Amino acid sequence: MRKTIVVATRNKGKAAEFREMLAPLGYEVLSLLDMPDSAAPDVVEDGATFAANAEKKARSAAAALGRPALADDSGLVVDALDGAPGVYSARYAGENADDARNNEKLLRELAARGERREDVAPGAAALSAARFVCALALHDPETNETTFAEGACEGFILDEARGAGGFGYDPLFYSPALGKTFGEATPEEKHRLSHRGQALRAMAEKLRT
Repeated sequence: MRKTIVVATRNKGKAAEFREMLAPLGYEVLSLLDMPDSAAPDVVEDGATFAANAEKKARSAAAALGRPALADDSGLVVDALDGAPGVYSARYAGENADDARNNEKLLRELAARGERREDVAPGAAALSAARFVCALALHDPETNETTFAEGACEGFILDEARGAGGFGYDPLFYSPALGKTFGEATPEEKHRLSHRGQALRAMAEKLRT
């Protein structure tokens, strides 16, 4: 019998990534998109860290649904912006901001800093070193135990978007290891190197044991 994990997100991109990586381990992966809107309440992400926000979301969903819930909090940490947008990545340009507005604000803030490197990506300038960070929390309501895993990947923010894949800041995030942005990468390439992919592999290893 397959085990079921509910991913506490209504983000289609995240839900797809979790499903692609956990399904091969024998898990049926659902998300809040598969549940009635009233099944799990929205959670105010007011934690000071990615891990705190992930745990809060996982506990809330698990309590509401009565089954194990996996939540992530992830974001972009930009050196030239002293770590911003950080835990505010999804709402960097405001509570109802979409990816385009967040990306526009990021480029505007970095342009104001005036830092540029021409030796990172062919045909584009790198405005800052940056990293994607992901914290995962899996809460089991039967045991009241929470399991954590984290991942991070290093790269640079380019002065232009490249690629139409991924979501969020992916088209601006250049991975030297791939030689392209996450927006240009295939799902397999991104999973292999991404912060979420690393965190999911770490969580998968814990699930195996």
